[in-house]
This record gives sequence, structure tokens and C-alpha cells, in this order.
Amino acid sequence: MDKVRQLDDIIAGIKDGATIMFGGFLGVGSPLKSIEKIVASGVKDLTVVSVVNSYPGGGFDLAPLFKNRQVRKFVTAHTGTCPEAVEAMKAGDLDVDFFPMGTWIEKVRAAGAGLGGVLTPIGLGTLVEDGKQRLEIDGKSYLVEMPLRADYGFIAGYRADTMGNVEYRGVSLNSNPVIATAADFTVAEVNEIVEVGGIDPSRVGTPCLFVDAVVQGHSFAEHQAVFERLWVSTGRLAAPATAA
Repeated sequence: MDKVRQLDDIIAGIKDGATIMFGGFLGVGSPLKSIEKIVASGVKDLTVVSVVNSYPGGGFDLAPLFKNRQVRKFVTAHTGTCPEAVEAMKAGDLDVDFFPMGTWIEKVRAAGAGLGGVLTPIGLGTLVEDGKQRLEIDGKSYLVEMPLRADYGFIAGYRADTMGNVEYRGVSLNSNPVIATAADFTVAEVNEIVEVGGIDPSRVGTPCLFVDAVVQGHSFAEHQAVFERLWVSTGRLAAPATAA
């Protein structure tokens, strides 16, 4: 089955109030083109689920969604790197559900595995425990964390074949593989699309079973250029030397 789709067609189907998961960590390994298209669509009242938000300093990755007030609720482990999200939260325009990072991942993993929840000792006796069930097992206390699922999951990979098998490189291996399993409709944005057989089976990080659509993102060279510009503009990388 050929799962290659036009990104615009997918974005057009997203309705106000949808719950969307995004892969990536501080902008790295994030589905950047998908995010740009969702911002441009104007869809609003979204619940966004992402382990963290934007690149430090804002203005990138998920930041425009918060700046435009398109997000009503944010389910995350950390939000301090994104001024746009912090401002929306302080203004009362954004509800934020915080979870410890490992707990966040396990909640998503539980949803993908069809489990009823996660038992964890993390957060006992803290604000994290508020409103949650506590269980005693073999003399130890645990909190019950419910599964975390979404209507849409947008993940980023290095390469995918037309059937939807996805290969990852580097940091894109962070939350993308688990998010792929926990959405009703998973979109894989990749640098390169190849025919079936073009990926070594041992390199497949997300099998096609979990992917509903494959879309073309930035090429690998374009992707590198995006981050070179970002890192230079924010002082984290020296500008390339120019020829005399």
C-alpha cells in the first residue's frame, strides 16, 4: 500500500479542538514542515502533547502555535524554554499539564500498547500526586498514571519507504517511535522517501503498521541548513567563513 500523501490534504482535515502529538526534543527531530502548515491553517483550541516545546529562546518549532494562541492545553514535561508558551500560560490562555519526563513517555507508551495505565512511584508526596489514585503493591506505593493518546501524531524521521516503514537518525529516535504507536492517525514527515526495500530492515525504527501517511519534509541538506541558520542566529554556532 502506498501511503505517500500531500501534507496540505492532511492538515485540511484537522478540526478545531483536536489533540495532536508532536515528536522531537527542543526542535531537534521535530516535524517542522507539518508544524508550519498547522500554524498557517489557523486551526485552534488544540490540545498539544509533546515532551518539551520549542528550541530555547522561542520563535521556532512549536513556538508559533503558542504565540498565535492556537493551543488551549499543553501536556508536557517542560515548557520554560518557550517564551511564547510561558506568556500564554501566565495570561490564562493556556492550560498546562506537567508530568515528569519519564512518566510522560510511559503514559504514551501505555496508550500505544493498549494498556490501562502505568504504575510509578515518581511524584509520590508531591504536587504530581494531586487527584491521582495511589496503590499499594508488595508494601510499596505507586501512582496510577493514565494512558496518553492523541487524534493525530506527527513524527519526524530520516527516511521512509512508500509503505510507511520509518528510519531514524540521531536525536529523532527520542519520542518519535513511541508517539507513532499512540495516535489514531500517524503522519511520518521524512527527509527522503524511497521505494519498499530501500531501507535495511534492521534500520526500521517504526514499522509501517503504525504509520498512516508519509509526507515529504525538508531534504537532509535543507534540514541541516535550517539548523545552521538557527544556531548561528542564536549565537550557538559560529557563522561559516566566507571566501575572501
